[in-house]
Amino acid sequence: MPNTPHQLAEEFPEHLATIRHLRAVDGHFHRICEDYQAVNLAIHRAETDIEPVADLSMIDMRKARMRLKDEIYGMLTQPEKVAEDP
Repeated sequence: MPNTPHQLAEEFPEHLATIRHLRAVDGHFHRICEDYQAVNLAIHRAETDIEPVADLSMIDMRKARMRLKDEIYGMLTQPEKVAEDP
């Protein structure tokens, strides 16, 4: 498959190590990354007329991608919580 634009590695190249780490240890982060990749691929397929969609559907998908990207960025830039010893 050709290169799909807006991959997380392209969007946040300075956070690649953190992305890998959080995907491995944080189930929620892993899920929202999977959701981001799915909607991003759907947008790419619609933009390239592989699977065309209505304009309103495209707008909704782009908004969903933006919300996911914002949440991912928020998680990447917040300090990781360290468990305290009891």
